[in-house]
Amino acid sequence: MKTKQSSTSGKLRPFFQLIKETNPSKLMLGTALFLSIATTLVSLAIPLFTKDLIDGFALSSVSSGQIAFLAGAFIAQAVSSGLSIYMLNHVGQSIVAALRDRLWKKLLVLPVPYYDNHRTGETISRMTNDTGVVKGLITDHLSNFFTGTISIIGSIATLLYLDWQMTLTMLVAVPLALLILVPLGRQMYKISKGLQDETASFTTIMTQVLSEIRLVKSSNAEPHEYASGKQGIDKLFRFGVKEGRVQAMIGPLISLVIMVLLVVVMGYGGMRVSSGALTAGELVAFILYLVQIMMPLGQFTHFFTQLQKAMGATERMITTLEATEEDHTSGQKLENASLPIQVENVSFAYENGETILDDVSFTIQAGKVNAIVGPSGSGKTTLFSLIERYYLPQQGQIKLGDTSIEDYTLASWRSKIGYVSQESPLIAGTIRENICYGVFREVSEEELRKAGEMAYADGFISEFLDGYDTEVGERGVKLSGGQRQRIGIARALLRDPQILMLDEATSSLDSKSEIIVQQALQNLMKGRTTLVIAHRLSTVVDADQILFMEKGRITGKGTHDELFDSHPMYNEFATQQLRVKERV
Repeated sequence: MKTKQSSTSGKLRPFFQLIKETNPSKLMLGTALFLSIATTLVSLAIPLFTKDLIDGFALSSVSSGQIAFLAGAFIAQAVSSGLSIYMLNHVGQSIVAALRDRLWKKLLVLPVPYYDNHRTGETISRMTNDTGVVKGLITDHLSNFFTGTISIIGSIATLLYLDWQMTLTMLVAVPLALLILVPLGRQMYKISKGLQDETASFTTIMTQVLSEIRLVKSSNAEPHEYASGKQGIDKLFRFGVKEGRVQAMIGPLISLVIMVLLVVVMGYGGMRVSSGALTAGELVAFILYLVQIMMPLGQFTHFFTQLQKAMGATERMITTLEATEEDHTSGQKLENASLPIQVENVSFAYENGETILDDVSFTIQAGKVNAIVGPSGSGKTTLFSLIERYYLPQQGQIKLGDTSIEDYTLASWRSKIGYVSQESPLIAGTIRENICYGVFREVSEEELRKAGEMAYADGFISEFLDGYDTEVGERGVKLSGGQRQRIGIARALLRDPQILMLDEATSSLDSKSEIIVQQALQNLMKGRTTLVIAHRLSTVVDADQILFMEKGRITGKGTHDELFDSHPMYNEFATQQLRVKERV
């Protein structure tokens, strides 16, 4: 029992600490709770006033002052209650906004490995569902808990004063009610926790399917994805039905206990009224106080259920907030990246995976074009990820000149790199917003158009009715692959990086688009240290240095002619690809 209590208190501490860190308005929260308590105290006084009114009832005895006092009390109670609800909602929303702000800020600085190990839908659920649970506890249940406690204590104290014998008779039902409500509350907690987890899982499925809807349709996978989603919907339905079942038991049981108590109080109270031990007004007051005791008991069940849900949600949020993040500011600022890049004895493996890079070493001269070729799975893209500092090598280091790239601030290092990938990702928005993405200065119309022209994108952009203000759609779906690629190149040109990384930038294009994109890339590569990953050797035969990778190792370095003569697998690659090109 002690273990369970200490476990609960252990979970409560981080919950309250997290809420405290959001710095909610103590004045507003205190005022809201004070108004709630004041409202409850007024409601405790009303039965006593009703008792006096009934016991001394006569039209001549009811003064206008009493009527005005009663009306004023009701109006004050309604106003106080309304203000309290508004203030608690305001505090709840401010806490949720602060939590979401912290989570969003954290999610943006978490490293790439975090997203390798966490599904997008679950992460979104932390931002939406879990923070919503905390808000619900504060806005809907917190004041009920405080006012309910005061209502029960105040009502019992008043009843003991009025008639202790009848009060003790009535209080026999309270342990009975608790025996019913506590087990049901525990059940409700388990159901609610399962409902939260299943909601996060269902959100993941929806995010995954809807973000790749074209793949779903082209694969005729609608029935499969429907079945997968239907399974999640059915699980949510079953949890919802279980929740409804428990609620269906709590409501009628509370009503039953109240009805039994009413019958007992009215029967026993009627006998005491007839014997003169109790007045009719006191009996009515008893009944009113009885209601004020029983109603909060149901609210307590909901409060503790919501508290348990909020603690579970808090645990998950704290796990996210405590995850190791990228450090964007530590280190020296990089001013000039026009220096050789040296990869020295670098080895790397993904978490719990086999080695991807094994003791890789090479040097990239400043301002030169360097191509990385080799079979799929040889570690080419992983090498790019290490240079971008998405991951850190387990062994060895990467240097710029004589300085490790980890000694530079992450922000200044990445600001010197232009990355054009095979997918060429775009954000939902206009062409202008996509070209200017990540450029935090005023971009003139002339600069924008010059970048578009050098990327050979100005031609197709001018054909759109809205030109550079044309919406590209989610992930750029309204544009062709070649168009997306050229916008990516225009973005890199506007960024004006000193280091350029091209990850199979032309591999998914048709021959006509490839020629245009290749011309745009030539403009982009001028005077920059360039690394190119390419499957098509025809695009890199003129590179200053070609690195051939096999199973995470560099097995050949040199120009096209040197490798063609000295490296058997490169010779095989080149012979097959160049022969294919000649036939075409």
